[in-house]
Amino acid sequence: MSNSADSTSTSSRRFRPVRLLTGGVFALAGLIFWTSFNTAHGTNIRTDDSMLRLSDLIQERSRKNADLDDSAAGLRSRVDALARRDNGNNAEENRKLAALEAQAGTEKIQGSGLTVTLTDAPPNATPKIPGVPDPQPNDLVIHQQDLQAVVNALWKGGAKGIQVMDQRLISTSAVRCVGNTLILQGRVYSPPYKVTAVGDRGALRKALDTSPAIQNYLQYVTAYGLGWKVDQHDAVTLPGYSGTVDLHYAKPMG
Repeated sequence: MSNSADSTSTSSRRFRPVRLLTGGVFALAGLIFWTSFNTAHGTNIRTDDSMLRLSDLIQERSRKNADLDDSAAGLRSRVDALARRDNGNNAEENRKLAALEAQAGTEKIQGSGLTVTLTDAPPNATPKIPGVPDPQPNDLVIHQQDLQAVVNALWKGGAKGIQVMDQRLISTSAVRCVGNTLILQGRVYSPPYKVTAVGDRGALRKALDTSPAIQNYLQYVTAYGLGWKVDQHDAVTLPGYSGTVDLHYAKPMG
């Protein structure tokens, strides 16, 4: 009897950790279900609705930013007019102000130039020349480095002003891509991407043709059908930059 009781007691002690572990698993599962329900708010989190709503939100915010840019441009024009009036229409000071505005890119500019258009390749693209491996998804889309290569080459070619899509670039502009979308100064764009520059067309074209980064991109154009087009203009007008010119994060050294 004593041996049997000891055996029963030992068996009971052995199974207690298992019971505790089982209870912990159920408690954890309950916590996961509750967190999932609380996150989904009664919706099906497996659907793409949330992604669609996010995309719509991004596009709506981009449109609002565009409206704010237009409003800011109008206000800046009024401020500049008042500044000139308060300056007593001093011709020399106004000339200096106009020169600074031109350098800053806040005034529209007109002249000869060219437009570069970059486009994604078809998603089902296959190699167009023998011996080239089948493309990976990243081989078929425009990347940030491709747009930056075009912008940098045009600046090097002596561009007096550059516009990406419908926005003028200034010294603090940053060309950034997330996935296959361009984010520029608070607004979102999808390909095809257009980059327009005002300047000497021969010098601009030479800068494009001699850029190593662009030559690398053109290899993918030939191999997989990425889009590349250069249009020349006898006369083209670029708008002035309409966003803020204040520096929020930079400060002079020393």
